[in-house]
Amino acid sequence: MQTLLVNGQPREAGEKPAELVEVQVNGVEIPAAEIMQEAQNHPAENPHDALAEAARALVVRELLVQQAHEAGIKAAPEKHDGGEMETEQDALIRQLLDREVVVPQADEENCKRYYENNMNRFRSSDLFTVQHILLAAHPKDEAARSRAKEEAKGLIALLQEKPRRFDKVAASHSACSSANEGGHLGQISHGQTVPEFETALERLDEGEISTRPVESRFGFHIIKLNQKIPGKQLAFEDVRELVKSYLEDATWHRASAQYIGILAGQAKIEGIAMDTADSPLVQ
Repeated sequence: MQTLLVNGQPREAGEKPAELVEVQVNGVEIPAAEIMQEAQNHPAENPHDALAEAARALVVRELLVQQAHEAGIKAAPEKHDGGEMETEQDALIRQLLDREVVVPQADEENCKRYYENNMNRFRSSDLFTVQHILLAAHPKDEAARSRAKEEAKGLIALLQEKPRRFDKVAASHSACSSANEGGHLGQISHGQTVPEFETALERLDEGEISTRPVESRFGFHIIKLNQKIPGKQLAFEDVRELVKSYLEDATWHRASAQYIGILAGQAKIEGIAMDTADSPLVQ
């Protein structure tokens, strides 16, 4: 039987794989082809890591399916929210976990304590009214990036002297489609721009133009913050159900990982080391 894994050990990218070994759960083989297909769902620094994570995920799946069969559970597939029907294996796993992993509901006191200790998580997003100029350059073109950076420095010097010319400079120099609007991006909030842009934006005062080029994968930006509208603290009453759902989900995932850890400890698993404490085994 041709199977997959490099002894369950991650390796550096480009390193030749060691001897491939079989992956089995209580004598049931997990085919190499299934692990390779599953690896597409596990982004990693190198293919070996992706294969190892894929193998662990499939081992967990096999453990749960075997346990469901042993418990005499009959698959009763249900429709997902999108309308597609569960597979029989998915149904067996869901039914097993529903029966074996029971967690208490989060009470009002725990919900309120979590809210009070994490109030920054429960705010509406800040809004920024922004203009920018993009001097575009491909991430791997060092010469182009050097030219773009120098051009950005020159334009910043000009705009420090004549800030009212921002619209015209954006229209004539920016590689962004917003150039047609004088560089105006309208109102944006957290998560709508690349991290480097957002970090630089947070440091600006209203009416201020960035004093140095802001580098991103797109090139170099010159940013002008026209207005900042701070987010507001959301009342506990408005987020109570969100907090309750989060706490119960977190408790369920911990309990599920513990249950899977018990199954893994009782099973005979060959070809891959299982680390149930640190791996997100339940998706």
